Amino acid sequence: MSDFLLTQVINFGAPLVGVILFLGALGLPIGASVVLIAAGAFSQQGILEWPATALVGLIGALSGDMLSFGMGYYAKDQAHRRFGDMPAWINAQSLFQQHAGKTIFLTRWLVTAIAIPTNLIAGSSGYRFSRFMAYDLAGEIVWVGLYGGLGYLFGSQWELVSDFVSNFGGLLLGLALLGFGIRQGIRRGKKQTNSKIKFATPPSAKP
Repeated sequence: MSDFLLTQVINFGAPLVGVILFLGALGLPIGASVVLIAAGAFSQQGILEWPATALVGLIGALSGDMLSFGMGYYAKDQAHRRFGDMPAWINAQSLFQQHAGKTIFLTRWLVTAIAIPTNLIAGSSGYRFSRFMAYDLAGEIVWVGLYGGLGYLFGSQWELVSDFVSNFGGLLLGLALLGFGIRQGIRRGKKQTNSKIKFATPPSAKP
């Protein structure tokens, strides 16, 4: 996160936080989580007003999620062609097929690296928009409250919190991908075993 952007957050306040969280929800590598933690710290120092900042940031994040959901809905073929082979997309798709609501909720604040693929998959799969928004709203409220709250709580030490959150998020994504790979390997092994048993079993003799 550049000092220039943080300086602009101090200068322009809540509106810029909302814009950054909106762009982050569209997949731009702008460091939305870092900005959110910093905004909490700046609020604790009296630079920003936290209620207004949290509300504007929440609106920005929700708006970005709605737009990326719409992109998945109206450009499903293009999305599959462009992202279909990416590990993050494959992992998000597998999780979404099994636990759609939980996946939407958890990718807002816990495994944020696959939030964008989840939005696109939700839109392209025909998932109900009202249900998506319900889980999305719940998850984004947790994200804004938790990350901003950590920044507010630790104040001047917010950069250490940001580093920890970034490393923890990367660890979770790595574990999720590892779990997906192990599960796919087990499934493939079972299929091969079943195929061998099927071909090895002789047909029963007719009386």
